[in-house]
Amino acid sequence: MENLNLLSGFFQAIENDFRISTTHIAIFAALLQFRASKDFVNPIQAYSIEIQSIAKIMSHKTYQKCMRELDDYGYLIYVPTKNKNRRSSIYFHLE
Repeated sequence: MENLNLLSGFFQAIENDFRISTTHIAIFAALLQFRASKDFVNPIQAYSIEIQSIAKIMSHKTYQKCMRELDDYGYLIYVPTKNKNRRSSIYFHLE
């Protein structure tokens, strides 16, 4: 239910935000799906390839750009790691 509330809130928030593209939406939905598979933890720890696979995004650059923008626009908090052996952290704004 919590993921549904997050998704619903996200769609309400982006309704008039023309910076958000279908790629951002796909990534956000993929993050929620990944979170559901991890027992709804917050933050989630994920490799980019795990989320890209769910979102059907092939380009790592596109993924990174959209994740940075989702963070910059305030939809989530993205803490990337430069170490390929460590997962990045993604925090959701829970109410």
